[in-house]
Amino acid sequence: MNIIEAIKESWSWVGIEPEEIVGENDFGNLIVRDYRGRYWRLCPEDAYCKVIAENRNELDALSTNQDFLADWYMAALAEQAKEKLGPLQPGRKYHLVIPGVLGGEYGISNIRTVSQVSQIHLSGEIGKQIAELPDGAKVQLRVIE
Repeated sequence: MNIIEAIKESWSWVGIEPEEIVGENDFGNLIVRDYRGRYWRLCPEDAYCKVIAENRNELDALSTNQDFLADWYMAALAEQAKEKLGPLQPGRKYHLVIPGVLGGEYGISNIRTVSQVSQIHLSGEIGKQIAELPDGAKVQLRVIE
C-alpha cells in the first residue's frame, strides 16, 4: 500500500482527499496537498490531520515561521533517534511508542522505528477514537492482538 492510499484509508474521516505528499520529516509528519489545493499536516505523534494552509501562498508564508519550522524538524530529537536507533531504512520513520497526545514522552526511551504505512494507520485510528474527547480526558489503552 502506498502512502496516499494509507492516508485515504486511515484519515478520510477528517475530510482529507489527498493528492500529493509535498513534505515529510523523520517522524512521519506529512504535508499533503488535497484536490482542492489546500495543505494538510498529518502529525502521527499528536494523532491529528488538519488543514494548515488554504493555498500555496499560505504554505510558503508558513514555511518561514520559525515556531512551525522548529516543531516540524524536531532536530534535537531526530538527532538523538538517529544516534540511538541508526539511520532510517526506506519506508520507515521514527515513532513515539506512546503518542505525545496520550502523554508519551518526547524522549529517546519512547522512540522506535516503524513502517510509515503502519504509523499512518495507527495514528488515524487513535485520532478517530480521541477526536471528540475534551483536553485532559483520561484514556485507557488496550492492546488487541
